[in-house]
Amino acid sequence: MKTYGLIGYPLAQSFSQKYFTDKFKRETIDARYLNFEIKSINDLPLVLDRHPYIAGYSVTIPHKEGVFEYLDELDESARLIGAANVIKVNWENKKPILKGFNTDLIGFTKSIKPLLKPHHKKALILGTGGAAKAIAHAFDMMNIEHKYVSRQTSLSESYSYSDLDETIIREYNIIVNCTPLGMYPKVDTCPAIPYHLITKNHLLYDLTYNPETTLFMQKGIDNGAVGKNGLEMLHQQAEAAWDIWNTTD
Repeated sequence: MKTYGLIGYPLAQSFSQKYFTDKFKRETIDARYLNFEIKSINDLPLVLDRHPYIAGYSVTIPHKEGVFEYLDELDESARLIGAANVIKVNWENKKPILKGFNTDLIGFTKSIKPLLKPHHKKALILGTGGAAKAIAHAFDMMNIEHKYVSRQTSLSESYSYSDLDETIIREYNIIVNCTPLGMYPKVDTCPAIPYHLITKNHLLYDLTYNPETTLFMQKGIDNGAVGKNGLEMLHQQAEAAWDIWNTTD
């Protein structure tokens, strides 16, 4: 039986296992999908030693960047982004050869494109982790100017949350939350942006999908903005991962 899995920490609220288990049942695929909850990416070799039959992994928080240390090959998108959320495992003489890919880029692009209007020309990316890097690369491909937002920053391509004033919020009318703030069970939290400055011209996209409408989204919707969660993005990136795992190099 083909075996796939998810590595990350924590995994209690993870999407992938249920999605793939349902997919395998629905499409009569003889395969299984397991969770491998590892706090440190340094435990990945141990997981491979214990399961010398894994065909592929999904990678989630906080390992999308740290996993690079263990990859033998990189797809172009993962190399450019600097983060991988999918690993294809090829076994050669009982030795695993790991190749990293990034399907967050595919999932995000496909899910946000139908919502973009002509006035959506600049974006703020809340967070600077692996997912945020994929979002930035997607915006580069769509010719949408973007800036990262984090609590403390000295980078020219970034703002701090305290920098966000009326001029910036008016100019950057796409805002993407790549932080875990607002994710279940801490549903009463959200990024500290000036929501009172949000208008009907804004699009607020949250990579979180649980709850369906996060506080970040709701505060934007209350001011007339369009809100979108990350569930469709996850569906798209999961199907892209499946294609990668089942394509011969």
